[in-house]
Amino acid sequence: MDAILGISAFYHDSAAALVIDGEIVSAAHEERFTRKKHDASFPAQAIVYCLEEAGLALQDIKAVIFYDKPLLKFERLLETYYAFAPRGLRQFLSSMPVWIREKLFLRKLIQDELKTIANNTFKLSDSSKIVNNIKLLFTEHHLSHAASAFFPSPFDEAAILTIDGVGEWATASICRGKGNQITILRELDFPHSVGLLYSAFTYYLGFKVNSGEYKMMGLAPYGRPESETTLRYEKLIKENLVQIYEDGSVWLNQEYFDYAVGLKMIKERKWEELFTLPRREPETELSQEYCDFALAAQRVTEEIVFKLARTARQVTGSKYLCLAGGVALNCVANGKLLRSGIFEDIWIQPAAGDAGGALGAALAGWHIWLNKERKSAQKDKMQGAYLGPEFDNKEIKKVMRKYGAVGHEYEDFEQLCRDVASLLDKGMVVGWFQGRMEWGPRALGNRSILGDARNTEMQKKLNLKIKFRENFRPFAPSVLAEKVDEYFEMKHESPYMLLVCNVKKELRRTLPEGYDNYTWRDKLYYVRSELPAITHIDFSARVQTVHKETNERYWQLIKAFEEQTGWGVIVNTSFNVRGEPIVCTPEDAYRCFMRTEMDYLVMGDVLFKKEEQPQWEEEKDWREEYELD
Repeated sequence: MDAILGISAFYHDSAAALVIDGEIVSAAHEERFTRKKHDASFPAQAIVYCLEEAGLALQDIKAVIFYDKPLLKFERLLETYYAFAPRGLRQFLSSMPVWIREKLFLRKLIQDELKTIANNTFKLSDSSKIVNNIKLLFTEHHLSHAASAFFPSPFDEAAILTIDGVGEWATASICRGKGNQITILRELDFPHSVGLLYSAFTYYLGFKVNSGEYKMMGLAPYGRPESETTLRYEKLIKENLVQIYEDGSVWLNQEYFDYAVGLKMIKERKWEELFTLPRREPETELSQEYCDFALAAQRVTEEIVFKLARTARQVTGSKYLCLAGGVALNCVANGKLLRSGIFEDIWIQPAAGDAGGALGAALAGWHIWLNKERKSAQKDKMQGAYLGPEFDNKEIKKVMRKYGAVGHEYEDFEQLCRDVASLLDKGMVVGWFQGRMEWGPRALGNRSILGDARNTEMQKKLNLKIKFRENFRPFAPSVLAEKVDEYFEMKHESPYMLLVCNVKKELRRTLPEGYDNYTWRDKLYYVRSELPAITHIDFSARVQTVHKETNERYWQLIKAFEEQTGWGVIVNTSFNVRGEPIVCTPEDAYRCFMRTEMDYLVMGDVLFKKEEQPQWEEEKDWREEYELD
């Protein structure tokens, strides 16, 4: 047996993943255990989970592989400061002590953390000897992304496109994957970066960098496609901020950016002079101009992604494409890319951001370092992305005793599904906690909050009373995989909620005359289709196809809803509130249930009704626990 542990840490979204004899056994984000969103600390709890899930201890690990190379990063840091000097002196003086103390000695830091795990969790007396015997390797950042995209994919051979902020030097790469090897063909280097450009747009719109990019994507459809304002913003971006070449490479005008050696993403004054639009302060009112700006930014990003994809097709000759890196979470661009026909098929790593680098590092270790064969498969190897912890009814009952919770346990799961389907049909909001926790940023039916997609009030209720988040944000549908083309203009599987497509024309409602001139707020709650809770303002939806073979319980629930209502589709949003990581344990789930206006909660085979629960009291306002994302 060869067990390889991959880890990512110290930037954002730290995680661990375990691969045994080439099979993905377990993977988890550290944030789910620490309850700190985007936690960048060493993934100690995620590592312990991964090992315990496999029944292994630390001494059973053949190698630990870190997802990037800190010395190459340090080289980039030094060369960047030198190139921009004397600019950035303050940033240089503040960052160098941290780099010298921590990043340059990352090998020792990782080994010390592993020794702590060996001592505290596995009670090993000879922890130093055990840890020193484990091979500690470092793979390049974009190779980790590429490995996470290609090796679990269903393709024997494929082009691989990775796009994010920055790794060591590379900000994007085009690779060819074949068998158990990945060949890097082209790279785009810092400071020119599609991911950092998108984050700069995010910052300008008042959202949090490395967290709020998906909000900008959700805001873009509220922009007016043909308005003079949108077209002007798009023109100004391409004439002043970014030069886009035919091969998809970009040149970012550093006169407008500050991320290379400064403390902010952009030079705000220059942006405000260029766009005659002040940077939006976080949590302030959104005007139509900001919606138009988001649309212009999304369009520019899509243009770059399409050109990179065409180049990837040209230089690899492959019919298939694998995607990873933070920009691969832009499901609007992904959906358009699939429909463009540039490639016959595409596959996207569910944890496409930095967390997924942990899995890529482990898989690179197995296939490239150990030179192990990669087996062909018609389906991907992600097991539905259900790779996290699982809790049985015994654990659920412990939580019930702790809080005096009142629950109704079912012996017949099909009856439970019928009862929950009936509750959804009546407009109830239900927390749904089942099986193994999801890997990646999306809840896929095991840590989800559910509602009726036909309900005209559901989007407002979920955003404002359950999630406590911005009212413009859309919700995703979960649909029976075999029925997806009855509701959406899609014939492709989308198990990881990473593709956007349109609601079928037959389900859309006719828009009133002058609709395009409505304000974004007037458009927000206008009933646009027979599935208003999941139909975005442009008739689009971020679809999850639910497959019986990967999540039978969730499939059974939606099937029961279809049998009662005739509709095999429901609303699915992640089980958390704004700023909180997705719930991990039964206690996390019950706490979130009681803090919000959710009507019911299902954990395993137990149904909880809010009205029957004891009074929920906390010493301080729980909202202070979570920093707004």
